Amino acid sequence: MRGLLLTAVVSLLASGLTLPGAQAQENQKVFYLLSHGGESDPFWIDWNAGAQAACRQLNVTCNISFSGGDFAVQKEALNAAIASGPDGIGTTSAQPGLWMEEVKLAKEKGIPIVFFNTDDPATGRDAYVGADLKMAGRIWAKYLVDNGLVKEGDSVFMPVEVPGASYQQLETEGIAEVFDPLNIKYDVVDAGTDPAGVIQKMSEYLIANDVDAVIALGDLVAASVQRVFDNVGIAPGSIPVVGWGNSKETANAVKAGYVNAALWQYPAHQGFMPVALLNLAADGEPIGYDIFTLQTYDKNSVEPILRLYDK
Repeated sequence: MRGLLLTAVVSLLASGLTLPGAQAQENQKVFYLLSHGGESDPFWIDWNAGAQAACRQLNVTCNISFSGGDFAVQKEALNAAIASGPDGIGTTSAQPGLWMEEVKLAKEKGIPIVFFNTDDPATGRDAYVGADLKMAGRIWAKYLVDNGLVKEGDSVFMPVEVPGASYQQLETEGIAEVFDPLNIKYDVVDAGTDPAGVIQKMSEYLIANDVDAVIALGDLVAASVQRVFDNVGIAPGSIPVVGWGNSKETANAVKAGYVNAALWQYPAHQGFMPVALLNLAADGEPIGYDIFTLQTYDKNSVEPILRLYDK
């Protein structure tokens, strides 16, 4: 049902709210889209494609930036965006509570603000597009427990690109709700945002530590699992792995048995829908609702996602 709803909304916005192609550039709406992620991350590549598609279809000007996990850079970009007085702003919540003053200032200036990918509803943002990240953590942990893949006393390796970011904190909270009562240990490890560095750091950790399972807390680390396992000589399926699956690399790893199950966030939709919501808000339409994007897949249900990447 969620997929049908998203498809219907995207079709409506793309066909009914597109600005005339002949309209002068200076009359276009201007939106800022600010991500805490890295532009080479597989998830953000697909997210960016969706955002760019929305900007073209709705005939709006979009200024898109990635801070690569540097919260100070994103904060500076957000304040600069607010100062420019655009028609709307979309941003991730890099840390809980980080944007309280910025959202307040934007609302005082009448600038609609939509969060995507990582949320902080306490800010009073207008809408959110993305996954329930705490639920994602619970889903991964329960999958491992319910399928007998981890037990009391086991150790779980949890690599992440940006430790301390909202997504890591919320996902870990969900994991803790399942693992802590069972005395299952887990280690959140900074793998960084450089693809080569991620492979090196994950490989070094697996060589130096006894690991019973892996939960990949971000898409870059998830997309690196197969290469890391091959690099250190770990056979597919010998260590259970769950995590994000918003990349062709991870989908292939699921099919090949390196990753047991993954969560799909509809990354291109996460890029498209914030622009569509901001466009509605700039036209005076209320947008006080959230759009959640989350689905689990495994080797039995991965083919539709692989076909999508082959288009």
